[in-house]
Amino acid sequence: MGEKELEILTQYDIDVESTRRVRGAVLCETKQGVFLLKEMTFSEKQIPVLYEIHLHLKEHGYENVDMIVKNREGAFVSASEEGTKYILKHWFYGKECDSKKEKDIMSGVENLARLHQMLVKPSCEALREREDLESEFFRHNRELKKVRTFMRDKVGKGEFELLFLKHFDEMYEWADCACSRLQNSGYRTLYVQSEEKGTIAHGDYNYHNVLMTPSGIATTNFEHFYRGIQVTDFYYFLRKTMEKNQWDVSLGEEMLEKYNRVRALSKEELWYLAVQIAYPEKFWKAANSYYRSRKAWISAKSLEKLKLAILQTEEKRKFLETVFSFYL
Repeated sequence: MGEKELEILTQYDIDVESTRRVRGAVLCETKQGVFLLKEMTFSEKQIPVLYEIHLHLKEHGYENVDMIVKNREGAFVSASEEGTKYILKHWFYGKECDSKKEKDIMSGVENLARLHQMLVKPSCEALREREDLESEFFRHNRELKKVRTFMRDKVGKGEFELLFLKHFDEMYEWADCACSRLQNSGYRTLYVQSEEKGTIAHGDYNYHNVLMTPSGIATTNFEHFYRGIQVTDFYYFLRKTMEKNQWDVSLGEEMLEKYNRVRALSKEELWYLAVQIAYPEKFWKAANSYYRSRKAWISAKSLEKLKLAILQTEEKRKFLETVFSFYL
C-alpha cells in the first residue's frame, strides 16, 4: 500500500492489521472488520442519499451492504495532501457471483428481487436520474449511423470496419425495431408509476457487485443508483448472464420465474425487458468505443466483442421469440 492510502487510513477510527491491493482499491483487514478503501469516482453530492439508501436497507433487515464509513471528523470523504478524495466502505469476505453456476445466478436473481421490494422510498430524492430510454435509443441510433458514415469514408478499412459495415443493416434493423416497440408500449406509464412510488434501482447490478459470503449475499457498489424503473437492473443482470451462457432459453426462463416468485413482474415490465434485450447494445458499444478512440490500430479484444455481438444475434432472436413471444 502506498503512503497516500496509509495517510488516508489514519483519518479513521480503525486498527489496521494488514492491507492488500484488489481491483482499483485497497482491502483492509482490521480489528473492527474488513473495509475497502477506494478513490472516489462519483459525485460527492450523491453520498448523503447513498448513505440514506443503505440505512433504509438495513432498517428493512438487509445487512450486507457496503456502507460508507465516516472519518474522525464525521465526514464521508477523506482527502490526501494532494487533494485526492477517498471513501472507506464496510466490506465482506466472499467470492463474486459466478455467472456460469446456476446456483449463484438464481441466488443473485432472488437477491435482486428482494432488494427491489425494499428499495421503495418516496421521500428519498435520488440526485441521479437515468436518461429516458426512448431518448437513449434514438441517440444510440444516431451514433450508429454516424459511425457507419465515418467508416464508409475511411480509406484502408480493416477487419473491424469491414465486419461492422457488412452487418450494419441487420443490426440496425434490431435497433429500429426496439425503438418502435418501445414507443408503442406501456413504457411511459411504467416510468410515471416508478416516479410516483419512489422506486430506486441499483444502477449497476452485475456479478462483480454481488458477493457470496458466509453470512449470505452482499450487494455492493450502489454508486450508480437512480430513481426509476427497477426492472432495468434485472435486464442488465439477465443480459450479462445470457451472454455468458449463449442465450440459454431454459436458464433465462428459470431466472424470470425466480424473480417473479419474489416480486411479480407486470405485463408492461415483461415487455420492457424484451424491448431492452432486443436493442443491440453490445453492437452499439463496440461502435461507440471505436468512434471515440478513432485508432488506426484496433485491439483484438475490440474485434472479438464486435464478433460476439453479431454471432449471438440469432441465439438472442430465438430467446426473445421463445421466452417473450417477441418477433422482429
